[in-house]
Amino acid sequence: MALTEANKRQQCTVITIDGPAGAGKSTVAKELAKRLGFAYLDTGAMYRALTLKALRQKINLENEKQLVDLAHQTLINITTDDKKSLKVVLDAEDVTEPIRSLEVTQSTFYVARIAGVREVMVQRQREIGTKNNIVIEGRDTGTVVFPHATRKFYLDADSKERAQRRIKELKEKGKQVDELTIARDLEERDTKDITRAVGPLKKAEDAIFIDSTGLSIGQVVGKMLEYI
Repeated sequence: MALTEANKRQQCTVITIDGPAGAGKSTVAKELAKRLGFAYLDTGAMYRALTLKALRQKINLENEKQLVDLAHQTLINITTDDKKSLKVVLDAEDVTEPIRSLEVTQSTFYVARIAGVREVMVQRQREIGTKNNIVIEGRDTGTVVFPHATRKFYLDADSKERAQRRIKELKEKGKQVDELTIARDLEERDTKDITRAVGPLKKAEDAIFIDSTGLSIGQVVGKMLEYI
């Protein structure tokens, strides 16, 4: 994907946080944005929202052309309220909860791996970043979306701890969980994210690595603020 001129002349402060599922990216990114007074963007939520729409319209997730066309036709807005809670709006509908369903989680990979879909999403993400000081998190924010970001972080944690965090999150939402299934699904997501051909999960060469294993959210954010 070619860099836009706006991206090359980045004027706003952009902080990217990449890493695997369960590393704490979303929680850390929201808190960091709050501390800095920046906007916050969860790129993964954009792909989840598009996947939800595709599933509702019963689009074949192997049909790349239909999914690219759908991306062009879809409006996705991500905001945070006064409490910094994430709100995802898909074509004027609040889909904050529906995009976290198991079906969407297991299907998002098929949408996110398509180059044409990612081109649409990346362009929109860059437009947001050229208008706001922002903390943006995902899988390829420091490698593809904003390769010239002001500061880049790669956040990871022990796989067992990441699985436990996901299990706790689901239980707090009152959902039934099978711990072995969650751990296996997390491992499969890691493999898919790392090996996909377009925008794979990897640490940017100039990103600061932070291991969040055993650390509180405040401790991780504190480390990031020291670098920033």
